[in-house]
Amino acid sequence: MSNSLHALRALFQHTMDVLAPQDCFVCGGTSRGDAVCPDCADSLPRRPPTACPQCALPGLDGGRCAACTRTAPAYDATRAAYDFAFPVDALIHALKYRHQLSIATFLGDALAVHGADFGPGADLLLPMPLHPRRLAERGFNQAVELARAFARHRGLPLALAAVRKVRDLPPQAGLDREARLRSPRGAFESVQALDGKRVIVVDDVMTTGATLDELARCLKQQGASWVGNLVVARTPAPH
Repeated sequence: MSNSLHALRALFQHTMDVLAPQDCFVCGGTSRGDAVCPDCADSLPRRPPTACPQCALPGLDGGRCAACTRTAPAYDATRAAYDFAFPVDALIHALKYRHQLSIATFLGDALAVHGADFGPGADLLLPMPLHPRRLAERGFNQAVELARAFARHRGLPLALAAVRKVRDLPPQAGLDREARLRSPRGAFESVQALDGKRVIVVDDVMTTGATLDELARCLKQQGASWVGNLVVARTPAPH
C-alpha cells in the first residue's frame, strides 16, 4: 500500500474514532473503528500450523491426519484461521444472528492474512451458499460477507451463482455426529462448468466437514480440479 493510501486510512480511522468511536467486541475498549482491538486480535485462539493440511484437525507435525489418509474427503485442503473457542465463537454468533457486519470485515481481513498463500493459482472464490429460505430469514449470507475482503486482497472473482443450495439442512448444532455426516447429501446443485478450475470455498465454521465435503463433491462433478476450504474457525476433533 502506498504512503498516500496509508495516510488516508489513518485519517479515516482518526475521524471514525472522533465521530463514531467503536468499542472492541471482546474487551469493550476503544478499537479505532474496528470490531476487535489489536490486543484482543492478537490473543484470539489461532489454529496450530501443525494441523492436517486436508481437514485442519490435529495432524502429525503438519502431515495428513489418520482419517484423511484412510478415507480422503472430496476437498483437497483446508485452512482455518482460528479454533472455534471463545471469543471466536461469540464473534461468529454475533455476525450470524445479531447482524454485526463489522465483525465480517474484521474476520474477512483475518482470512486474507491467514490465507494469503492458500490455494496458489486459484481461479475463483465461492462463499458457502445458503438455502433461499435461510437467506430470506437472515437477510444476508455471512460467508459472502467474509469472502469480500479476501477476494479484494487476492484479486479473485466471487462466484455467487455457481452453486445453489437446494436442500435446507437442519441446524447442525441439533444433530449428533452421524446425523451431521448424513445430512448434507444432495444439498447442492450446479450447472456451471468448472473444467480445470481451482476453487477456494469460504465459510465461517467447519465442524465435521460433511457439508464442505458435499459441496466439494458437487464442484468436482462440474470439473473443478482442486477445491480448498478457507474457514474462520475449526471445531475441536470429534470424540
